[in-house]
Amino acid sequence: MSIPTEPVGSIPRPRALQEALGEHAQGRLNEKELTELQQRATVDTLARLEALGCPVLVDGEQSKPSFATYPVAGLATLDPHGVTLPFADGHVRQLPHLTEGPFRYQVRADSYLRDARRHTGRPLKQAVIAPSALSLLYPADAIDGYSREAFLSDLADEAEADIRGCLEAGAHVVQLDFTEGRLALKLDPGGALLDGFIALNNEVLGRFDEADRARIGVHTCPGGDLDSTHSLDVDYAGLLPKLFQLKAGNFYVQLASEPDPERVLGIIAEHLPPGVRVFVGVTDPIDPRVETPEEVRDRVLLAARHLPVEQLGTCDDCGFSPFADDTSTSRDVAFAKIDARVRGTALAAEALGL
Repeated sequence: MSIPTEPVGSIPRPRALQEALGEHAQGRLNEKELTELQQRATVDTLARLEALGCPVLVDGEQSKPSFATYPVAGLATLDPHGVTLPFADGHVRQLPHLTEGPFRYQVRADSYLRDARRHTGRPLKQAVIAPSALSLLYPADAIDGYSREAFLSDLADEAEADIRGCLEAGAHVVQLDFTEGRLALKLDPGGALLDGFIALNNEVLGRFDEADRARIGVHTCPGGDLDSTHSLDVDYAGLLPKLFQLKAGNFYVQLASEPDPERVLGIIAEHLPPGVRVFVGVTDPIDPRVETPEEVRDRVLLAARHLPVEQLGTCDDCGFSPFADDTSTSRDVAFAKIDARVRGTALAAEALGL
């Protein structure tokens, strides 16, 4: 037995792709030329991860507009002025809102997975957006002829199909990005919003059998964008007990950037269900300093003092570039941090005699 280690998802795009995205947005680059650059970036990402000895690969979301909005890319029934997500440094991300139904995904995540599979034989992980995040697309004012209940029913069906398509395409694991979990407690400290998110996600996860759920995971973090977060000030103690109610076999928990990781590990240990695995974050994507393998090793050993090693894994705290225009972290720094995670996890496994 060893300690598994996995990336969370996004990796910064190469400069040429970043520039091409700007050119495409301004109508100076056609779709075919942009797709070719995205394909090259995907191939390079997979090759670099493989060269680092990563046991599980990702495509780095090189072709996604963002981790959250890929399913609605090209959807005509959207208004850009939806829910706003304020970050600690003052910048804001804004989601669109739906203007009419029925709601249907325009892009499914298995399309990214199948494309990546053409370039590697290694295990591939696929991130998908949690249905709870997409529930924020429904406006506060009801849509005429399309109730919120009808929307949530359609959303659950679409989210199930998104996950199931990735499993059927051979994903090593499908990861639901649930970064809005901690944010929910900031928006509604009473917890009703979080409870609704958990219920919606479990409505979808409950449609899968035990074997499928062993290949499904949930990622939580306080949001990481442009070297800032939206909910790091929210106490994990309010989220983690409810997080582990989700019907998933794996959990990816941001930890490296926590001011008191040992306290968080204690909360995890208290609420960890049997038979699931927790991947603890051992590198911080929004910290420009690259961790050493020895630092990573020590973070893993600290986690192993609180959690059964057979239920322990490691990951990065979150994606390095969840929105396509995020250039706050360089591609080389991201790969250096991933290298430290892989090597440090191996050092910890050796120290534990695994």
